[in-house]
Amino acid sequence: MKKRVRTYSISAVAELYDIHPQTLRLYEREGLLPVTARTEGNYRIYSDAHAARLSFIRHCRGLDMTLDEIRIL
Repeated sequence: MKKRVRTYSISAVAELYDIHPQTLRLYEREGLLPVTARTEGNYRIYSDAHAARLSFIRHCRGLDMTLDEIRIL
């Protein structure tokens, strides 16, 4: 049986982690989040893997780590 992959819109992920959608775009531009898939309408689609990575980034930011320090990890 094939496992269904859960996907999220940018607003759903932003709400889930209580961050602004622009922050998600910044993390993607900075290379902290992998580039997302896109819908036919060119909307970003985030997966569980993106959500897990974002959880890690948010935890590091909570420890006052810089984006450069997180990138090194």
